[in-house]
Amino acid sequence: MRPSAPALIALLLALAASPLAAREGPAQAARVTVLSTMLADLTGIGEWGFAALVEVDGKKILYDTGARPRTVLENARELHVELGDVEEVILSHFHDDHTTGLATLRRELAAQNPAALSRVHVGKGIFQERRGKVNPVIAVRKEIEATGARFIEHDKPAQLLPGVWLTGPIPRANPERNFPGGVEVLRGTSWIADEVAEDQALVIDAPGGLVVITGCGHAGIVNTVQYARTVVRAAPVRAAIGGFHLFNAKPATIDWTADKLLGFRVAQILAAHCTGIENTFLLRQRMGRSRQDVAVASVGATFDLDHGVRTGSIAQ
Repeated sequence: MRPSAPALIALLLALAASPLAAREGPAQAARVTVLSTMLADLTGIGEWGFAALVEVDGKKILYDTGARPRTVLENARELHVELGDVEEVILSHFHDDHTTGLATLRRELAAQNPAALSRVHVGKGIFQERRGKVNPVIAVRKEIEATGARFIEHDKPAQLLPGVWLTGPIPRANPERNFPGGVEVLRGTSWIADEVAEDQALVIDAPGGLVVITGCGHAGIVNTVQYARTVVRAAPVRAAIGGFHLFNAKPATIDWTADKLLGFRVAQILAAHCTGIENTFLLRQRMGRSRQDVAVASVGATFDLDHGVRTGSIAQ
């Protein structure tokens, strides 16, 4: 028996209101607030590190945790940013300038909310032993797990929230070498050059395009954006935010990077941490963008879907 018209309408309305239906389509509201980077304007503490609070449709994720134990905690308090209700945290890679704040944040925030930062998302390989640079995540893992939190290791892309994707380790399709030399990683029984293979990014699928957040971009910002468009959808990129590890890049590399980002229709850049101030200006120039669209991030700098990039006056 075919349902009557009123019954069919009621069924369609129920499906539209269901949780499954709510998971379809892009995020409707998104905001990224930088909590750790080198440059501080009138608010906060600057450091060689990165962290950002990501808010999407009322849900929160902390992306990286800064270089010193209390920087992110203190900057959040000074900026009146609430972290106590954040349950998901992402570590982009193993380096201490992105991971040191985790233990302090978990300990202090869990005192009020036991679920705070209780799920730590990492890329496969982050716990591997290194030579030439200490891997701090190996030690902090025991401390964090002793509090009841857990690490979730990703070897492929995963959807964390509606419209929010974690890339997992990023393939190196282009020959970008945006990682420090002199470090080796143990693979099986052999030591090989450490390319920070676990490096991962966060991608927000938003109306009109993607928002890509990266910690250091050790996989290469071009590889990262290219993979984000493969994982989520081949859309323009509304904003690329975070560290791109270009501070010591040669002019030819900056030009190549800028041209590739233009090809991916990257509209705005909020360049933090290891991108480099001078090279951010060169990216801006090569891309033909204004200081409002390609800016250096300072502590408290934001991006949101309504206003785009906003940063401190000294950082532009």
